[in-house]
Amino acid sequence: MITVTFEKDGQWVLGVKTERGILDVGAAARSLGSDAVPQSVTELIAQGDQGKASLQQFADSEMAVREEFLYTEDSLKMGPCVTEPQKIICVGLNYKKHAEESNMPLPESPILFSKFNNALAGHQQEVKLPARSLQVDYEVELAIVIGKTASQVSEEDALDHVYGYCTANDLSARDLQFKTGQWLLGKSCDGFCPVGPYLVSAEEVKDPNALSLKTEVNGTVRQNSNTADLVFNCQQIISYVSEHMTLQPGDLILTGTPEGVIMGEPEGERNWLKDGDEITVEVEGLGKLTTVMRK
Repeated sequence: MITVTFEKDGQWVLGVKTERGILDVGAAARSLGSDAVPQSVTELIAQGDQGKASLQQFADSEMAVREEFLYTEDSLKMGPCVTEPQKIICVGLNYKKHAEESNMPLPESPILFSKFNNALAGHQQEVKLPARSLQVDYEVELAIVIGKTASQVSEEDALDHVYGYCTANDLSARDLQFKTGQWLLGKSCDGFCPVGPYLVSAEEVKDPNALSLKTEVNGTVRQNSNTADLVFNCQQIISYVSEHMTLQPGDLILTGTPEGVIMGEPEGERNWLKDGDEITVEVEGLGKLTTVMRK
């Protein structure tokens, strides 16, 4: 199943991607008296397999997919595909070639840092360049969306706790990131965690550790890699994090970025993101996510 969120009446509402367009789940459910169908992405994830099956059955029904409940994607203001994560956990230096271009050794254990909900952004959203930064960078990433409470989970069982996956852009203000030994300041500026446009449920992703990733800036390819280059794969990351904190349904884990970021270029040749730049990041099977930078 592929879902989105979009703005309606000042709120983010749930949509399902169908062959005929995006189904407005809430409008259809209210019209048809289908109160049991999850009507937000938070409810959908929290209800687990039962909620997903209920929503899929509803989206497949002829009554639900009437024209009055369907929209074209380009007519919608898309929101972040997950809107209320309790935690946004990110993994640093988690691609072998990215560590090499950064002149840093491969980590012996996952390097974790966090973003906050203020950083969430949707597809085609304009993101403001921080006033106190001159070195804003892009980072295409595979994001894991947790579907079941996970504590002390083994690597073998880790993927059983995943609801699905999405494309993410770990925008980073490098001068703020390295101002101190803590990376938070440069990672959690407003809008610095675009995710989407789609949330793709786990059964539609054959192997999250074998997906191509790509970044284009103003139409030029800047990153082109595969999650096969991960230092710590998805199972290892989930297991490791769950050993230290309990993961909750809806939590996001950004798994790291491959080589090709601006920071990896030689000093003097780094063209940091500027006003008007359009960044499109893509993970295989999860859709293209576009962000426009503004002063």
